[in-house]
Amino acid sequence: MIFLKSERELTLMRQACRIVAVTLARLQEAVVPEVTTRELELLALDSIRSQGAQTAFKGYQKFPAHICTSVNEEVVHGIPGARRLREGDIVSIDLGAIWNGFYGDAACTFPVGRISPEAQRLLAVTRQALERAIAVVRPDHRLSDVSHEVQQFVEAHGYSVVRNYVGHGIGRAMHEEPQIPNFGPPGRGPRLRPGMTLAIEPMVNIGGWEVALRPDHWTAVTADGSLSAHFEHTVAVTEGEAEILTAAPA
Repeated sequence: MIFLKSERELTLMRQACRIVAVTLARLQEAVVPEVTTRELELLALDSIRSQGAQTAFKGYQKFPAHICTSVNEEVVHGIPGARRLREGDIVSIDLGAIWNGFYGDAACTFPVGRISPEAQRLLAVTRQALERAIAVVRPDHRLSDVSHEVQQFVEAHGYSVVRNYVGHGIGRAMHEEPQIPNFGPPGRGPRLRPGMTLAIEPMVNIGGWEVALRPDHWTAVTADGSLSAHFEHTVAVTEGEAEILTAAPA
C-alpha cells in the first residue's frame, strides 16, 4: 500500500530530512585524506543526536552501523571501520534519521581530495541523473517514468545503472511501497499523486551493472571492480514540482 502523507506528516518528515541534510553537509567538510570511515560515522551520530533525532540504520535488518560508507568500487551498504580514505578515493555516504516517528534518507558521493577526471565525470552524471529523475516527479506521471529517466540518461553517457538495489517509498517506515528501480520502460506503475514521499537513489557504475557481496554479507561491490557512485534525495510529490525534502541547507 502507498501511503499519502498529510500536511502534518509532511511537516514532521521535513524536519527528519533537514537533519539528514545538515548531517551530510557536515560530513562533506570532514571527507579529507586520512580520515577513517569510523570517524565519519561518529561525526554523523553526534550530528543526528545533537539535533534531537535518532539514526535510522543501525539495527535495521541487523545492519551493524549508523551510516553506510562505500568507497570506490563499493556500491552500497559499506560498513564504517578503520579504513582511511586516500587522496583520489570517492566515498558514498548514505544515512537516515528518525524524527517523531518519521524518516528521512539521503546519500551523496564525495571526492576525497583531488580525484581523476573519470571519477569527476561519474559523480556529475550520477548527480544529474538524480536531478532529472526528480524533475519527472509530477502528478499523473507514472512511477516508471522516473526509473526510465535515470536509465536513459545514465546509459547515454556510457555508464550502467545497478539493478539489484532500488529506491523506495518512505515515511513512518524507512522502506515503504513503492519500490523505485533505476531502469525500465516508461508509462508503467502507479500514477504519482500529491502526498507520496519517495526516496530516489540512482546507483551508477562506470562498468557493468552487476554487483557482488563481500564476505560481511552487506557491502555490495561492482562485479568488475569499476567505480560506482550513489546519490539520493527524499522528495514529496506536490501539485506541481517535487519538493526535495533533503535539499542541502542554505
